[in-house]
Amino acid sequence: MSKVKYQPTPKAQAFLETVRNGKYKREIITGLNKFIDGTVPEDMRTLYTPEQLKNLVALRGTERDIEARMPVKITRHYFELAKNSPPLQTLIKASPKETGDLGGAADPGKQMSYSPVEGLIHKYELGLIYVASTCSAHCRFCYREELIAQKEVERPDGTFAPKGLAIISDIVAYVKQHNEEVSNNGGRHPRTGREKLREILMSGGDPMVLGNRNLAEWWSALADVGIESIRIGTKEAAFYPERFDETFFEMLDNFHAAYPGTRLRFMVHFNHPDELLLKDENGNYIEDPEGGLQWIPATRRAITGLAQRSWLTVDNQAPIIDGINNDADALRIMQREMRRNRVENHYFFCGRDIIGHKAFNVPIETVWQLLNESQRGLSGVEAHARLSITHYKGKTEVVAVSNEPLAGVPGTANGFVVLKLMRGAEDAKDRGKITIVGRNPQAIWFSDYDDRVIYDEAGLYTEALQARAAVEAGSVRLQRQA
Repeated sequence: MSKVKYQPTPKAQAFLETVRNGKYKREIITGLNKFIDGTVPEDMRTLYTPEQLKNLVALRGTERDIEARMPVKITRHYFELAKNSPPLQTLIKASPKETGDLGGAADPGKQMSYSPVEGLIHKYELGLIYVASTCSAHCRFCYREELIAQKEVERPDGTFAPKGLAIISDIVAYVKQHNEEVSNNGGRHPRTGREKLREILMSGGDPMVLGNRNLAEWWSALADVGIESIRIGTKEAAFYPERFDETFFEMLDNFHAAYPGTRLRFMVHFNHPDELLLKDENGNYIEDPEGGLQWIPATRRAITGLAQRSWLTVDNQAPIIDGINNDADALRIMQREMRRNRVENHYFFCGRDIIGHKAFNVPIETVWQLLNESQRGLSGVEAHARLSITHYKGKTEVVAVSNEPLAGVPGTANGFVVLKLMRGAEDAKDRGKITIVGRNPQAIWFSDYDDRVIYDEAGLYTEALQARAAVEAGSVRLQRQA
């Protein structure tokens, strides 16, 4: 941890003096104990049945302990939505199936190989910083379960420790040093080949659990050191939209006035239309006389407040998770309502190989089919979202799934899948290259295609192919010895 305290510049200090912290009433329930002992508010006691709680309690203290994998957390706002929505209940409720198979990676994407400073991941052209270790509520499929649950992960030097949070002074120092090295080397970093670091993604956890003052300190510090674009990854508009209040929007406007050249990009995470749309007594969405569907008022205020500011952008991205949004109709409605309300549809993701991922992931080829079916009837601007699956080499697009064989190509009798590396680590030397694998309708992760690689220009299966070659070479030696 840095011992150097960050000192705001005079420009930053002037901005910070305008910031007011809001007062929020999230009414958060943390952990299962209050559900078990019945001390949650009376209307919330029905979220879990007695049998469900009994089954969860039975796993405590075992290797299948649900809360050891991922802590339970829910806001009052989200409970009000979830009580009449099975998909949202799946998103927020702990279930024994989460630990039925604990296979998965402790460090998905091999992020710690790209962590030059605690709390910073500099894998791509942008930097990702962990600024919070929790959210207002917790998704059971969370891709950052290792951070939220404070699990130890292996560092490149072989030691194990939980991931730490970023510190402003450390990040500022790193950005300065990196960009100086880039400048002194003709525009490319001498080791990684990256260009100037000009974009930072604030993540965690959810940055929006921080107070306005804390956010403002980060934004002004990053802007002062030359960061041109700041992304905020957040699910707060679904979990607690009241966070986007008058004091927050006042801070946004004051920041823009102080740093007009620094752009803000809000990456919101809506998984299902039940998180944003009103329903009638029969559970149907309600048409808006002015067009589209009626939104939950607090959610509409939050999104409208962001979208009406022309100098920032709002994008939605979401994983496709079993029992939550593996539904083409729900995805279609959500994409249409996002774009209608000035939110770009950015990515949909296949599930990641987190610990316990087999309880959540939908087969890759099924997700591709769902997304394509969902985009039938959408206009070109509504159907911008691409399907991504995160390989350790970088974000990989699932481009096509074909039922037809490739004439004369072994391994394609049942069809094939085309993958494209659309973002690469460091200098992204393999960006745009493709991989073709034979179909496997049950595949939920890259490894499920290890024995079906047909063409691997992108190098997504270099390690798998090397391992297979070593096994085959060993078999040949044994046969010769025999």
